[in-house]
Amino acid sequence: MQYRHEWKHEISYSDLVSIRQRLRAVMQSDSHAQDGKYLIRSLYFDNAYDKALREKVDGVNMREKYRIRYYNGDTSFMKLEKKSKINGLESKFSDPLTVSEAWQLLEGDTEWMNDPERKTVMELYLKMKYQGLRPQTIVDYTREPFIYGPGNVRVTFDYNIRTALRHTDFLDPDCPTVPAGDAGIVLEVKWDNYLPDVIRDIVQTPARRVTAFSKYAQCRIYD
Repeated sequence: MQYRHEWKHEISYSDLVSIRQRLRAVMQSDSHAQDGKYLIRSLYFDNAYDKALREKVDGVNMREKYRIRYYNGDTSFMKLEKKSKINGLESKFSDPLTVSEAWQLLEGDTEWMNDPERKTVMELYLKMKYQGLRPQTIVDYTREPFIYGPGNVRVTFDYNIRTALRHTDFLDPDCPTVPAGDAGIVLEVKWDNYLPDVIRDIVQTPARRVTAFSKYAQCRIYD
C-alpha cells in the first residue's frame, strides 16, 4: 500500500497567478486537462450521524471517506473512490462504475455491490449496510493540475467550489449548485517519498500555513 504526503494551503488569486507561472517552468500539465484545467463532480457518502464529517472536523487520526467521481461531465469514465488517512498520510483505492450501476446505487439498489472481486465497491456495500452510509452531498469544482516525475509530485489549484445542497442526483448535468460559502482557492501538493526542493521552493506561500481544508466539509455548511 502506497501512502502519500499531502499539503493544503488556502491561497489568494495573486498567489495562484505567481505560483502557476513558476510551476509551468518546471512541471507539466496533466494530460487529462483541457486548456490546463478540468471540472470535477463528486458525490460523497455519509451517515445520519455525519460520521465522515465529524471525523474530519475533529481531526480523527484514522479516517476514511467514499465518493463517486467523474470529470468534465463525462460519465463514461466514473469511479468509486475510498480515501483513507492515517498519521497525516493518505492512500486511495478505486473501482470503475458504469452509469447503470451509479443509478442503481442512487435509487437504493445495492445488492449488485456484493461482489468480492471489486474490493472498494464491496467495502462501500458493507458500510452502507452496517454503518448506514448514504449519498450525502455533491461537490463541484475546477482543478488546474501539474505533475512532476521525481517524487511522483502532483500540484493542483482547486477553486469555484460549489455544492448542490441536499440534491444527490449527480448524474444530472443541470443539477443546480451554489457557491460553497466563502471557499476560495486551495493549493494541494501531494508526493510519495520525497518532495524535490525545486517544487518545495515554488509552492512556499509566505504568511500562509498548511491547512486541513476539506471541500466536502465546506459544502456541508448549509446543512
